[in-house]
Amino acid sequence: METRILKYFLVVAKTNNITKAAEQLHITQPTLSRQIIDLEKELNIKLFNRENHRLQLTKAGILFQQRATTMLQLLQQANDELHQQVAELTGTISLGSAVSNASPYMAKLITKFQQQYPNVTFNLFDGDGDILRRQLDEGINDLVCLLEPVEAAKYNFLELPVREEWGLLMTKKAPLANRKQVTKEDLYKLPLILPRRSIIRDEVSDILKLDQTKLDVRATTSLPGNAVALLRNSNYYVLTIRGVYNNFHDPSLTFIPFNPNKSTGDVLAWRKNTVLSSAMEKFLQFVNEEIQEKTKLR
Repeated sequence: METRILKYFLVVAKTNNITKAAEQLHITQPTLSRQIIDLEKELNIKLFNRENHRLQLTKAGILFQQRATTMLQLLQQANDELHQQVAELTGTISLGSAVSNASPYMAKLITKFQQQYPNVTFNLFDGDGDILRRQLDEGINDLVCLLEPVEAAKYNFLELPVREEWGLLMTKKAPLANRKQVTKEDLYKLPLILPRRSIIRDEVSDILKLDQTKLDVRATTSLPGNAVALLRNSNYYVLTIRGVYNNFHDPSLTFIPFNPNKSTGDVLAWRKNTVLSSAMEKFLQFVNEEIQEKTKLR
């Protein structure tokens, strides 16, 4: 069935008159009448009641009018989207990230990408690893920045050229503020604010050979904003990554790394077995090229 015939039918259905419809379509009346009759034969159903030189849609005709309108609209939408892909990239990408060194890195990439593709917009989300993974699994986010390791069987990912160093965040008035490093013996003596995620606490404990039962834990937190607010009003110490300190730009705070040193990589992850939009494909290609370029300069 040709789209031309659908258009003919819709004009006839709107005017309820073959003569008027033929004039609007710039074809002859016999030609249009034959096309409508052929359409009814093809569908094997009566679309119009013909009385006193007027046409009225049957119940089947009303249903077909609705479907024909929808089909033509979908075809037009598909045609517009295909031409947009060729001429101009559009779309929205939902990106989640924890507060880390990956945050300013991705912000620079987004800015640079939108200079080339200004009609691609981004929805940005904050969260810890558990929240970001759940949002990714549920399709709320298209992409998320996560600390390594990630589940290779579940996600595709690009390794970002940024690292996260673990240590303690504290005020500059704290007794340890002038130290160059912090050891596990120091941790046993301090009132601590720890990450909510047990996997993070366990990973850091393995590196430092910590006995978590000896730690003086005053609070746990999922996002660093609350931890920093508590830190500013207390003598607590926050176990976190340097990226948190770098993002807050607070001159009253300082960051002291652990000894032995503990660092973690960042990745940009997305779900496996999912269809990527044109905007997302182009952005991932762009990010990968930027990563390769930065790697060459090292």
